Amino acid sequence: MKTRMLEEKRLRDEIIDGLTASNKFLPSKLFYDDEGSRLFDKICELEEYYPTRTELKILEDNIKMITSHLKDVDVIIELGSGTSSKTRILLNSLPALRYYIPIDISSAHLLSSADNLNKLYPSLKIMPVIADYTSEFSIPLDENDKLIRMVYFPGSTIGNFPKPQAREFLRQIREIASDRGRLLIGVDLIKDRSILNKAYNDSKGITAAFNLNILNHVNKIFGSSFNPDYFRHYAVYNSSEQRIEMYLVSLREQEIKLGKHIIKFRKGERLLTEYSYKYTIDGFRELAAGIFKLKRVWIDSDNYFSVQLLEAL
Repeated sequence: MKTRMLEEKRLRDEIIDGLTASNKFLPSKLFYDDEGSRLFDKICELEEYYPTRTELKILEDNIKMITSHLKDVDVIIELGSGTSSKTRILLNSLPALRYYIPIDISSAHLLSSADNLNKLYPSLKIMPVIADYTSEFSIPLDENDKLIRMVYFPGSTIGNFPKPQAREFLRQIREIASDRGRLLIGVDLIKDRSILNKAYNDSKGITAAFNLNILNHVNKIFGSSFNPDYFRHYAVYNSSEQRIEMYLVSLREQEIKLGKHIIKFRKGERLLTEYSYKYTIDGFRELAAGIFKLKRVWIDSDNYFSVQLLEAL
C-alpha cells in the first residue's frame, strides 16, 4: 500500500512538473489507462500504422533463428506487455522456458492477458507485475538465482525516450537482465516522412482519440477540468531530430484546475504528449555501446522496422 501511494504521488508530481513547465508536456505513459490501452490496440490494426504488423512479421519469419539464440534463457521479462500478443510467438518456440514476467501499468489488460496465458501454457510460471516500468519496481525472483534472463521490449517504445534518457533506461534494463542477460527489442527505423506522418495521423482519427484520452486520464488522477473538445491532435515528423512529435493544441484560451494549481493555455499553445525517435542500426548500436553488445538484427523487406538482440556487458 505504501509503495502504491508513493507511485501515485510520483505520478502526480510528474504531471504538475510537466504542466507548469515553460513548454508544457505530459509523460507518454499516461496514455495507457484502460481506455487508452483499448484504443492503442485499435491503432495497431490500422493500415497506416506499420510498426505492429511489421514487427509481428519479422518475428514470424525469423522465429527459428531468433529462438536459436535463446535456448538457454530461463526467464522472459516483458516491459509494457499489454495483451502479450507478440510474446506468444516466442513462448510457442521456447518450450523449456520456466518463467514469464509481464509488466504493465494497465492492470485490466495485464491480468486478463495473464489469465489467458495460464490456460495456454500450463507448465509455464506466469507472474504478472502491475507497475510503471520507468520507475522502480520489483521482479518476483531471487536476486541470487542463477537463472538466465531476457528482457523483451517490443513495439519501438524505446523511441519515446529522448536519447540521453534512452541510454539511461538501457542501463536500467541491464540491471534487470543481470549478468549473461539478453535484450530483445523492437526499434523503429528512419524512413520517408510521409509514411511516418500517416502512421501518426490515421484517417479514422483513432490516434487522435488516443492522444486526447490522456486528458481524461489526468482528470481521473487529479479531478482536473480538462475538456478534450478544447484541444486537437497534432503529430509531425521532425527530420532534424529524427523523431515524431505528438501534441495536443489548445483551441482556445483556457484555464485548467489541477489541485491547487491553475494551468493557463493560450490559443494555439502546444502540449507535448510523445516523442517517437527513429534510428539507424548503427545509431542504436552506438546508443547501447558499453551497456549491451549488439548480436543480431532482423529487418523487414521494406527496411521499416528492426528486431534486435543484444547481450549484457
